[in-house]
Amino acid sequence: MKYFSYDEFDSPDELGSGKHMDHDLLVMIDRARALYGKPIVVTSGFRTESHNKKVGGAKKSQHMLGNAVDIRMRNKTKKEVLEFIEIAVGRGINGVGLYFPAR
Repeated sequence: MKYFSYDEFDSPDELGSGKHMDHDLLVMIDRARALYGKPIVVTSGFRTESHNKKVGGAKKSQHMLGNAVDIRMRNKTKKEVLEFIEIAVGRGINGVGLYFPAR
C-alpha cells in the first residue's frame, strides 16, 4: 500500500490486527485514495468481536471479517465526498454509506 499502513486498520484492542484486513479491499481503497489525490483518514478497519460490541456494531459486522473500512473526510465539501465515492465505486468498492453531521 502506498497511502496507508496496516496499523491504521488495527482494532484498538489488538495491535497488529490490521493484517486481518481483506487484501483486495486494501488494494481498492489505496487505489481510490491515489485517484482522489487528497488525504482520507481511516476511523475503523478490522474489529475484534469485543470492540465491535463496544462500538455498537452489527452482530455480523463485515469489520470483524476485515471486509469493511470507515473513513473520515473532515473539512470536505459534499462535492468532494461524492467525488471520492464515485472513484471508490469505480475501483470496485460496492458498499458505501454516508453520514453528514449537522452544522
